[in-house]
Amino acid sequence: MTDPLLRLTGLTKAYPGVIANKDVSFDIGRGEVHALLGENGAGKSTLVKTIYGLVKPDSGKMTLEGAPFQPAEPRAARAAGVAMVFQHFSLFDAMNVAENIALGMENPPAQSEIAARVLAVSDQYGLPLDPSRIVGELSAGERQRVEIIRCLLQDPKLLIMDEPTSVLTPQEVAILFETLRKLSAEGTAILYISHKLEEIRALCETATVLRLGEVVATCDPRATSARDMAELMVGSTLHVPEKAARDVGDVVLSLKNLSAKAPHRFGTSLRNISLDVRKGEVLGIGGVAGNGQDELVAALSGEMPTGADMLHYKGKAIGQMRPNERREIGLLAAPEERMGHAAAPDMSLTENAIMTATTRQRLTTRGFLHWAKARGFAEQVIKAFDVRTPGPQNAARSLSGGNLQKFVIGREIMQDPEVLVVNQPTWGVDASAAAAIRQALLDLASKGAAVICISQDLDELMEISDRFAALNEGRLSAPRPARGLTVDEIGLMLGGAHDMEVAHDSA
Repeated sequence: MTDPLLRLTGLTKAYPGVIANKDVSFDIGRGEVHALLGENGAGKSTLVKTIYGLVKPDSGKMTLEGAPFQPAEPRAARAAGVAMVFQHFSLFDAMNVAENIALGMENPPAQSEIAARVLAVSDQYGLPLDPSRIVGELSAGERQRVEIIRCLLQDPKLLIMDEPTSVLTPQEVAILFETLRKLSAEGTAILYISHKLEEIRALCETATVLRLGEVVATCDPRATSARDMAELMVGSTLHVPEKAARDVGDVVLSLKNLSAKAPHRFGTSLRNISLDVRKGEVLGIGGVAGNGQDELVAALSGEMPTGADMLHYKGKAIGQMRPNERREIGLLAAPEERMGHAAAPDMSLTENAIMTATTRQRLTTRGFLHWAKARGFAEQVIKAFDVRTPGPQNAARSLSGGNLQKFVIGREIMQDPEVLVVNQPTWGVDASAAAAIRQALLDLASKGAAVICISQDLDELMEISDRFAALNEGRLSAPRPARGLTVDEIGLMLGGAHDMEVAHDSA
């Protein structure tokens, strides 16, 4: 038995009102693909930030290759052989691949040398990437390759990956897994965080499970079912969303040849989208990242004005209505990017509640805010959606990504919308929280609301949708009943090769 590459012993880290990590101990072997599992708020992010030098533990120790390891900053962690690919990419859209990679180097060589090294590494690990491409023109999967190659150029001993497949197509996931298996075979250890448990079972040899900051289990994912791992994470039986029979009512939202120019160079223009959405139904919209999802949400929410007659709500043209006007009549939206778009990072949860709920929750009178009422609404969201936080006074950025997602989705659902548009509603949340969010969307539809759920998680869409449509290069396929759709049919729709003649709903 060889000594582990990285050994964690008794790591503890506390913040005001919460213990993020408590006496965490486990080993990662050389060349091992090791999963780190846990609910949102279980302490995964704090732990990997400790390993990467972003957080200093209150107590405990780490050893790397048998020597004390206490990185004071990420630079020191990288110098010791630890690299990390974050869930949110840190790239500049207007710069090319080689320029972005140079920004992550201490003493970058000439651009021509960086380009040559990028081509060599991309060829070695099966990650095709052109160093001269502008990042803003890359797909989500290609952007992730930039981040991975940036790490591989450091020749890491340990590669930490946080939710690496959340925005990838199945084909891109397959490429990523081949790369990780090759790295593992060469002796690079991988610490892998994901809420996609079937992926964990396919890739990882060992899984350490955190719950409320403590290690509660270690298992072999290859011999453990996804459901069993999920129940280890939550400490209870996993709830499966129930799709009750619903009465579908009149058309509440209608799109008539909706077209809109992309708001920036790297966006996707919407082209001739026609669609009717009815009360009490869940319409699922799938698509590979970058095919117009953000633009469609912006057009529906009012952030991106459209032609007045392109969008009708209960028969009334609303294409020129601003977001707050749409909220007042019952059309609400939750965008994909939670930090900075759906929520202001440095504002409290109470203040973030005020930002979208002022109109429907009547949080102002003659321009004066009702702080107690706003705080009470934030507390209701926190309780109803099990948001792990000391209280509504905490800043949005203090929450884990999954807990902030629960707050953002809960904030909109609890305003009782008549139409709710959500983009990636369970992005980065654990299995239990994802099930709860999906159930809340189904419950909202059961009360008569129309729900438009845009997601890259096809399992999610098939689980909750009544009808399914696909976005491809800003065009929307004609919606089809979700029941009975095959994987091949869905793949053709996503690729734009199946029934891309835009049609009105006939449901």
